[in-house]
Amino acid sequence: MTFSVTVSDHIMIAHSLRGEQFGPAQGLHGATFAVEATFVSPEVKPDGTVIDMTAAAAALQQVLSGLNYRNLDELPEFEGINTTTEILARYIADGLADQLAPGETGTEGATGPGGLTAIEVVLHESPSARAGYVRKL
Repeated sequence: MTFSVTVSDHIMIAHSLRGEQFGPAQGLHGATFAVEATFVSPEVKPDGTVIDMTAAAAALQQVLSGLNYRNLDELPEFEGINTTTEILARYIADGLADQLAPGETGTEGATGPGGLTAIEVVLHESPSARAGYVRKL
């Protein structure tokens, strides 16, 4: 059995992708992504929650604020990296993990019941296409 909490937001970015397989996306173009972040735990905490939803939404907004309305080709953290949807999902999941409060992660032996064990980030490129990344904690 697993519990989860999902929060969502969106970002608008510009970028280009290297490689002939990307066709016209090799040129600079804009993209809008609907972003879902799911926090996973095998148990709820004593208060009955996986994570505070307001705090989770604020953490997602904080991570996305560094990307929103930016040209990813100009950001040093993406230098030499193809900013595919999959890579962006990993970047966001890592950013969320970095923002977790001490004691939010781990197994029962490490932090007590209700510790988060994973964060899954899914970016929706369109109603019919999405990609994601699962970060184990």
